[in-house]
Amino acid sequence: MQDLMTQIATLRRPRLLIRAARIGAQTYRREARLPRLLGYGVSLRLGPTVIRLMALEAEMNEKRENGDAGYSIATHVDLLTAIMGEYQLLRAQTQITPAPALT
Repeated sequence: MQDLMTQIATLRRPRLLIRAARIGAQTYRREARLPRLLGYGVSLRLGPTVIRLMALEAEMNEKRENGDAGYSIATHVDLLTAIMGEYQLLRAQTQITPAPALT
């Protein structure tokens, strides 16, 4: 999982895309966003979901860089927002909480 978190943390995209995605991530609801991006009936396990989102975002970024007519900035921001939201969930899930002090 750490490798996946490192990949997300080192993702480099234009500042405007990242800023828009950060705003969207503040109100991220995976139940509403993921079916729209990944399709209905898809398993929503955290790790595989992030990997799939990263692959879709990489394809979208390639379209952006190549000036492809099929590029959609709205979809790209949506994917980045989902990645950021999932990253927050992943980070919260993997944080180790200290044991309570015994007195």
